[in-house]
Amino acid sequence: MRRQLFDDVHEDFRASFRTFLEREVLGHAGRFGEWEERRLVPREVLRRAGRGGFLGMAIPEQHGGAGVNDFRFNVVIGEEAERAGVGSFGQCLTVHNDMCLPYLLRCCNEEQRARWFPGLASGDLIAAIALTEPGAGSDLMAMGTTATPDNGRYLLNGAKTMISNGLNADLVIVGAKIPDGDGISLLVVERGMDGFARTSMEKIGQHAHDTAELSFIDTPVPVDNLLGEEGEGFKYLSLGLPLERLSIASSAVSAIEAALRDTIAYVRERQAFGQRIGTFQSTRFTLAALHGEAEIARAYVDRCVTALNSRELTIKDAAIAKWWCTELQGRVVDSCLQLHGGYGYMPETAIARAYVNARATRIYGGSSEIMKEIVGRSLGLS
Repeated sequence: MRRQLFDDVHEDFRASFRTFLEREVLGHAGRFGEWEERRLVPREVLRRAGRGGFLGMAIPEQHGGAGVNDFRFNVVIGEEAERAGVGSFGQCLTVHNDMCLPYLLRCCNEEQRARWFPGLASGDLIAAIALTEPGAGSDLMAMGTTATPDNGRYLLNGAKTMISNGLNADLVIVGAKIPDGDGISLLVVERGMDGFARTSMEKIGQHAHDTAELSFIDTPVPVDNLLGEEGEGFKYLSLGLPLERLSIASSAVSAIEAALRDTIAYVRERQAFGQRIGTFQSTRFTLAALHGEAEIARAYVDRCVTALNSRELTIKDAAIAKWWCTELQGRVVDSCLQLHGGYGYMPETAIARAYVNARATRIYGGSSEIMKEIVGRSLGLS
């Protein structure tokens, strides 16, 4: 079915980003593999992404961005990174663009915009958001990090874990509770602040996408780094999380499509018992079913993107997209790996990387169980 989501300007953007990936990420043998081994994308590459117009597209032109608040450009980045087999690099960009920038656009005052937006657009500043804590998981209300007012600043104390972009980040949006206050507040912690430390965390997949544990010991954060109003953080998060979940769902469908493409090509050539694997009825039926589910998932996600752009995307619809597409991703890559046989279990193959990379998508951004809880409550079942 022909997609109707994109216009010519989005396809031009796609061509530009594809060229960027070919030149900067895939341009030299072993480059992306070296980043996976180091568990980190070089900052200079992220700066080049900014210079190329692939960071902070929604930032106003006066602050160095494109001034285009159209999520379809964000979708293109996720699609092309997955198509090229470098989804973990794409995650570095989508965390910055999709999961951090919306809060800054919504909550920053004029002074903060002038201070941070030019760097966020150019790639000189990379953003992360730190909500998850050891022992708290997806339960934001159980957050233990505190921000104690102290003579024009907050003293931040606590720890955050499994933070994407945690090593590369220059600005970290941190959720914290103010003692004797209500709710969660969002503070921006900047690189180099006293008492702020980070440690790399090892993962089974998505290796080029850095993940860190953050700690804060009496970290002095100026009151000028408060995002929005004290105690309103949960409200801001409620507004931003549907976009984050849609971003994950969209990338999941793109990963599904890449896995199916590679597997179809493989079974057309690979032989067993004197014939190509793809000619077996069981193979055809398996891939036909997965292809059909992928088409349906893509159609739903495209509808959600249109709804987001028109400010009609609901928390429930985003939860459905995130839960369904990531669960489907897990089933598809598992079946595709099976069709590769023993070669699918070798870490140098694309399908093996897709398999380990897929596992996290059912967890981050809110686990599948949390998504089902959201949908269940929307049905009046709480």
